[in-house]
Amino acid sequence: MEPSDRALVDRALAGDAGAFGLLVARHYDRIFRVAWRVLGSQADAEDLAQDVCAALPGKLDGFRAEARFTTWLHRVVVNAARDRLRRHATHARAVQGWGDVETLRRDEARQAADQQEWLVRAMTALPLDLRETVALVLGEEMTHAEAAAALGVSEGTVSWRMSEVRKRLRRLAEEERA
Repeated sequence: MEPSDRALVDRALAGDAGAFGLLVARHYDRIFRVAWRVLGSQADAEDLAQDVCAALPGKLDGFRAEARFTTWLHRVVVNAARDRLRRHATHARAVQGWGDVETLRRDEARQAADQQEWLVRAMTALPLDLRETVALVLGEEMTHAEAAAALGVSEGTVSWRMSEVRKRLRRLAEEERA
């Protein structure tokens, strides 16, 4: 039976490098996925995932077990992504990052590529708070309560954001058909 995340955190805080390694190995893909969905660039997500993993030993003492470890970790990754976006915030960079999605999916069928391209443009048009919410609720399949905890907002705010995303995407699709 594998040890729980909490047990691994406790052992890592006590200096057990193996426990820390297991914790990172267990959650690295999650860290990368959230980073990629928020940043929109594979290269930036890889860098951020490495940065988060390197900083994690110093951040573990901030885990209070008031929520699941994964909820706390999502918050760490989202905050790191926000910091990175603030440092590199230019609209052209964000558009280029979302365009990297198309490069990764180049070998897929043309119809799927066209749908992905539209989604990329639509997501880029969304404000950062809506993109973060979509990344957690749809990308990570979190409940609104879990996403709210990870983002540090109320569950009602997450619900409103998801409603707002649907409205904006529907409006954009209607405008493009007209």
